[in-house]
Amino acid sequence: MNAFDRLHPSLQHHVVNTLGWSGLRPLQETSIPPILEGHHALVIAPTAGGKTESAVLPVLSQVLTERWRGVSVIYVCPLKALLNNLAERLEKYFGMVGERCAVWHGDIPQSEKDRIRRSPPTCLLTTPESLEVLLISSNPASRELLTSARVVIVDEVHAFARDDRGWHLLAVLERITRLAGHELQRIGLSATVGNPEALLGWLAGHCSGERTVVRGESAGTVATDVQLDFVGTLDNAATVIARLYGDEKRLVFCDSRSRVERLATLLDERGVEAFVSHSSLSATQRREAEQAFAHGDACVILATSTLELGIDVGDLDRVIQIDAPPSVASFLQRLGRTGRRAGTTRNCLFLVTDELALLRCAAVLALWERGFVEPILPPREPLHLFSQQLMALALQERGIGVNDWPAWIGRLPPFRRMPPEETAAIVAHLQAQSILFNDGGILSFAAEGEAKYGRKHFLELVSIFTSPPVFSVLHGRDEIGMVEQCSLTAQPDRPAVLALAGRNWEVTHVDWARRIAYVRATTSRGKSRWLGARSGMSFEQARSVSALLAGSDVSPRWSRRACDALAVLRADAIARETSTPTVTRNPDDEDLEWWTYAGFSTNRLIADAASQLIHAEAVADDFKITFSRVMAVQQLHDFWQSLLAEKNLQQLLLVPANALAAIKFAEALPPWLAVRVYRDRVLEHDAILAVLLEFTELIPGMNPIRSVIDT
Repeated sequence: MNAFDRLHPSLQHHVVNTLGWSGLRPLQETSIPPILEGHHALVIAPTAGGKTESAVLPVLSQVLTERWRGVSVIYVCPLKALLNNLAERLEKYFGMVGERCAVWHGDIPQSEKDRIRRSPPTCLLTTPESLEVLLISSNPASRELLTSARVVIVDEVHAFARDDRGWHLLAVLERITRLAGHELQRIGLSATVGNPEALLGWLAGHCSGERTVVRGESAGTVATDVQLDFVGTLDNAATVIARLYGDEKRLVFCDSRSRVERLATLLDERGVEAFVSHSSLSATQRREAEQAFAHGDACVILATSTLELGIDVGDLDRVIQIDAPPSVASFLQRLGRTGRRAGTTRNCLFLVTDELALLRCAAVLALWERGFVEPILPPREPLHLFSQQLMALALQERGIGVNDWPAWIGRLPPFRRMPPEETAAIVAHLQAQSILFNDGGILSFAAEGEAKYGRKHFLELVSIFTSPPVFSVLHGRDEIGMVEQCSLTAQPDRPAVLALAGRNWEVTHVDWARRIAYVRATTSRGKSRWLGARSGMSFEQARSVSALLAGSDVSPRWSRRACDALAVLRADAIARETSTPTVTRNPDDEDLEWWTYAGFSTNRLIADAASQLIHAEAVADDFKITFSRVMAVQQLHDFWQSLLAEKNLQQLLLVPANALAAIKFAEALPPWLAVRVYRDRVLEHDAILAVLLEFTELIPGMNPIRSVIDT
């Protein structure tokens, strides 16, 4: 019996006759047996590789065979836009066999939510935050929806696992498991990652039941057309886009919202029909742009990483990347957007606007060609989310016993590993700060907790990240999107002109109290700015750059302009003897330069430690740490020796006064635990050890700092 024959007969009939499919893809065939047998599974494939159907078809077969009732399937996505995009497809699959599907998130009207409560669908498409809202709702019917759950499908699971939303999702699933009274089968859908077994272990490793990784065709194993061109400026990139592939549908990725909007203006000036999609546009604007692009022919859509995930914008002819994607995994996601139609290949054209981006692009491509993909590493010790979960349970249960939390979230590994003295310290801190109060061993919300987290039905409690204040931009009654305050105050002597949704808008009035900017259309060129964290190279990318500079190979993927620019960069690095890790003196100003090729995060951490502990005035970038005060190499060596020979690497990281503000719920932890959470997030132990050991080996006659390996 082949895998397809194991599906419910009614489903087999509709796959052939309603969908008109002559068969299933290999990935979909392979996923059927383990999912039907109840395994927790991770389905790995590039974008448009058939992952959704790989999970949904066998799960739908279980629904029919076992006659599940109520909300049996919870389908979780990281973006509301992705849920909306999937809804039509899943409604078709479930509807053809007489089952229902519904979407539940913050933008769904209350009337629709009331209908869902009265008549629960089989499949509920939602976000982790909306699941949390259902659990803590004062309406018993909301929580009742989740008691019949049997399977959870987590789409783009890699996007969850790499930050705190992943731990929050797992904690919420633990509470739903307790309500349902049985283990939920967990199915993750992911693009290519470097550690799929570990990712599945994170998703379901603590649950009972078998676990299986189902792999599809890798984006690196099929025919690809990838080219790297050095164009020098964004204006030149716009010219290339306007002149090349004019009869094709092109998806262009940029590294920031500001560049998306700037490029949209430049393309408009060149007569190119361009649409815009990024996270600071209103849902209506994004949807209209994506639908217009999907139904267009020779047009362009400009996006940040929002369109990297599985949102369907129709068949694409070409992907164009402005400068470098953040990672190999991200590049694979974007590359996988093309080559869907028979007879076409996956393709990506890099248009690079400066020398640093050129090095980064070439490094990412070199890593990809070697078969490297970054592992997904969940944040360490999410202790602040333990505090958040205690507060959420206090709301959910209308008071939670001090010792009752393990029954709800105690299986989750980071919480299970917490020693009793730490959990007791957290509970005591929540009480001392008047966030929770203890009434005979029952924890409930106190006045300070209500004031801090209770606004808009505890919206602050279910939002896991701290977001900067933004202003809504309104044209009449239509919301265009959001900008940060810096866009409104950049020109204090005249009205601000914004670039948003691919158009220019003059600000006519700002309601500062309500955070609303009113605008009208204008022909003047606008500019919008959003403040974001510095995104530097990883350790692997920086080391790839070093290998590139020290080598002489020329890739057939590089254009002549890229080859010429890289040749100049190589010659300069070799002449200065800085193409590989080394310590040098800058001949112009005698600065001490430590070329680590360790990436921005590691370099900044070491530089900050040297600046604060020995007043070395150190500045970091992706490739080096520059010590601007004249100092001896021996002084640096002695510093690392004295600091690391006897102390833990944690001591290397001094926590800035405002650093904890970036961690949501840090104030709900005792300060010493909040500092530990911050340090564990920032400290890259392996990279720092490699760099410090390498430093000692660069200096003849010095003893390597071997003792730090034990820390």
